[in-house]
Amino acid sequence: MVGQGVLRECLLDDDVNKVVAVGRSPLGTQNPKLKEVIHEDLFDLSAIEPELTGLDACAFCLGVSAVGMSEQDYRRITYDLTLSVANTLVRLNPGMTFIYVSGANTNSAGRMMWARVKGETENALIKLPFRSAYMFRPGYIQPLHGIRTKTAWYGAFYAVMGPIYPLLKMIAPKYLTTTEQLGRAMIIAVKQGAPKAILESADIDGLSRSGAG
Repeated sequence: MVGQGVLRECLLDDDVNKVVAVGRSPLGTQNPKLKEVIHEDLFDLSAIEPELTGLDACAFCLGVSAVGMSEQDYRRITYDLTLSVANTLVRLNPGMTFIYVSGANTNSAGRMMWARVKGETENALIKLPFRSAYMFRPGYIQPLHGIRTKTAWYGAFYAVMGPIYPLLKMIAPKYLTTTEQLGRAMIIAVKQGAPKAILESADIDGLSRSGAG
């Protein structure tokens, strides 16, 4: 869902001239700026490295829910896969900006397994020699513009929450954002930088507004 939002904003932005989307299945989106690379084993990108050079930024939106997963399995996707991709990209594009979609309440010293693993992932990414690396920690994300999550129970949740989103935004604005604001904030972080490496929901929304006009 986050990836769909970022892709939409990149394709609409005049300063973005090329988007390389790497995944296991087609996106179903047609655009002259979009280059899709279908690749099954994301732990081994060697076969597609020529497609991954000359890039200014990576918006890493891949992730899974920790619900029902062991720490070992969750770590393999959240930490091991992310660092495997990041190490390949920093070798190919040392001047790249890397943006990792983490989550609210992430904490490498936390008691919750998912928060601890995501926090360790953030810490490892910040240490890599990218031009810059930003950890985005959104809370609740409202999908806009027809964007849908692929997870069924998430979809049911968003269907219920959608009508009351304006009220929630009034009550707790610093914990909420949208797929549009998230995508815009990522693009602005690449263009002009962000004030800090770790951005919570309120920071993300502020950054998205900073590029208005």
